[in-house]
Amino acid sequence: MNHEKNNPKRSRYVKLTILFLILLPIFLLARPSWHILITHYKDVSDRETVPAGYIDDASAMNLTAVAGIWQVPAERELAEQQLKQLLQRAKASDLKVSIAGTRHSMGGHSIAPDGIVVDMLSFREMDFDEKTKILNVQSGAIWHDVIEYLDEFDRSVAIMQSNDSFSVGGSLSVNCHGWQFGKPPIASTVNSFRLMQVDGEIIRCSRVENEDFFQLVLGGYGLFGIILDVDLQTVPNRRYKVDRFVVPAIDALTTFDDRVSERENVEMVYARMDISDENFLNEALIYILSHDPLEDGSLPEVKEKGLVGLRRSIFRGSVDSDYGKRLRWKAETDLQATVSASHFSRNQLLSEGVETFANRSEQTTDILHEYFVPREGVPGFVQDLQTIIPEYDNDLLNVTIRSVEEDEDTFLRYADKQLFSFVMLFNHARTEDADDEMREMTEDLIAAALMRNGRYYLPYRLHASATQFHQAYPQAREFFALKRKYDPQELFVNKFYLKYGSN
Repeated sequence: MNHEKNNPKRSRYVKLTILFLILLPIFLLARPSWHILITHYKDVSDRETVPAGYIDDASAMNLTAVAGIWQVPAERELAEQQLKQLLQRAKASDLKVSIAGTRHSMGGHSIAPDGIVVDMLSFREMDFDEKTKILNVQSGAIWHDVIEYLDEFDRSVAIMQSNDSFSVGGSLSVNCHGWQFGKPPIASTVNSFRLMQVDGEIIRCSRVENEDFFQLVLGGYGLFGIILDVDLQTVPNRRYKVDRFVVPAIDALTTFDDRVSERENVEMVYARMDISDENFLNEALIYILSHDPLEDGSLPEVKEKGLVGLRRSIFRGSVDSDYGKRLRWKAETDLQATVSASHFSRNQLLSEGVETFANRSEQTTDILHEYFVPREGVPGFVQDLQTIIPEYDNDLLNVTIRSVEEDEDTFLRYADKQLFSFVMLFNHARTEDADDEMREMTEDLIAAALMRNGRYYLPYRLHASATQFHQAYPQAREFFALKRKYDPQELFVNKFYLKYGSN
């Protein structure tokens, strides 16, 4: 007997249930799919070309007239000869000089207004010593090329930023740090470098030779001379296992300590915070990467991480959209663990360019901030962020937290002890009013970091007041006095120096 025919209500119910089960996943996927599709459609590159006679940096807010942009020849002897001649001509003509790589700093640190910008990007040769494991690399080399080169020797960069789009010389000049666990900034991995001084003479700088220049040039923002090449320590390229934990922000440090202590061979650690309105900075996603060797010792080839287009659309879809922010957090906390690999080589992890997520719009810009806070100040600083940021009309796109150990090598140091770094990315319109509002918020955030015995990072927009700058970097007056001692004509100049260091 066919009960469904005899019971039409039951038959209708079964059909509706089946239809509901079919349509439910379609309904659940429709909005995120549509959001991602629209984001992808709108994500076109319409940035204007920088006009001849001008230069800008990654902020797209520093368009500046210059006397010229001079590209260094690729051949070493010719480059050094012509660089010396260039400096001599600049001094004779009373022209200022700045040094540029990929210009990812955001405060005009690579720009000398009405001066000569030395473009180092052609200067990118490298040589690896298999016996000492030391890499000699010219300062114009990009980390992406360095990683691919070292991969052939089963070696990797010891310390660098989380993206590979920056130049070696630029990273040394800002004394970058990364997500390498338990490590100081990059200066700690430098054995020595060659520097062209203001008179064109070349000296070697290390911890035992020209030590004063070693300390001043690393993290010195190109104000003491031109870094030609550097001897860098390297580390083995290994396979890492990725573990992920979502925890309340208030428990993040405790969880961080517990999870790290449970594991051997922890190599990289960072956390990302939920930035959606409904849960603003209340949760953190902690990533712990530890050495997990394969039995056969093989490693995958260096290649760009998968799903680049999807990951970009999810990220860019968070701009000016709280739904997009929630979607991104959901993708990272739920979907990523399912579709992403659980193991990577170190070189794979380091091989991702800023281009994957970069703003390409003519109307808006993405601006980085970074603040360093000691462990005891972290909970209070998070509360400060939760209060300050919503007061302003700047669109927060990302908060990443890393740790950095004490820097014992550089003069203008930011890490005078172990600190936790808060890296934030904001989006705002490319207008004077929006920049003014960003300045006001930045001053408030810097004040909060200073109140927690922290400081801010210098490579970004020059929005700190002079008082805040000197409070964060009390050694700065002596730093600039030494700059004028070694460069009395003030040949090497940039916007950073003009705002905070010039008489």
